[in-house]
Amino acid sequence: MRIDVGQALPPANLFDHLAATYDALWTTTAIGRAQRNLVWRDMDTLFQPGMRILDIGCGTGEDAAHFVARGVTVYATDASPAMVQVAQARGGFTAAVCSAEDLAQIGGAFDGAISNFGTLNCVEDLPAVARSLAGLVRPGGRVAICLLGRFCAWETLYYGVRWQFGKALRRLVGHALACPSEEQSSPRAASRHSGDGSR
Repeated sequence: MRIDVGQALPPANLFDHLAATYDALWTTTAIGRAQRNLVWRDMDTLFQPGMRILDIGCGTGEDAAHFVARGVTVYATDASPAMVQVAQARGGFTAAVCSAEDLAQIGGAFDGAISNFGTLNCVEDLPAVARSLAGLVRPGGRVAICLLGRFCAWETLYYGVRWQFGKALRRLVGHALACPSEEQSSPRAASRHSGDGSR
């Protein structure tokens, strides 16, 4: 299925199917680790030990665990119950089922917030999420957002050197999925799209 720019579809079901293998499919791969390390390099300077941050779209909790190891308290959220279950198993931080659109229901105050690897690409009403964050993040707090672009040089190179040209060029020919649809949430569809980058 092709997704047009600006089209937002609920990804929770697909990620429920991928939760148990997500880290092996993405997080711990060479490209996944390299991209995450680059993002952490910039985010680490924003959040200091003793701060409390919100992780929007936490997936399996990799970012939350990273910040907890640095002395930051993390409240992690994800729309996928299965992803939250994997994140909770890591321990060391709170993880709750909550979509980005429902952040206002959390309450409390945070020193900052993160959203890594495209969670907000799947949000239909970004201004509403921004308003929620304005109410949750204290004045002067930092919000670090990592969105997925139409083209990813790392991804193209990674799959190209592995002779996987379909994956290497999919964003250029319009077959990349910024946000998976409900119909792609079957186990068969999940395995077809599991290499489509990250959350």
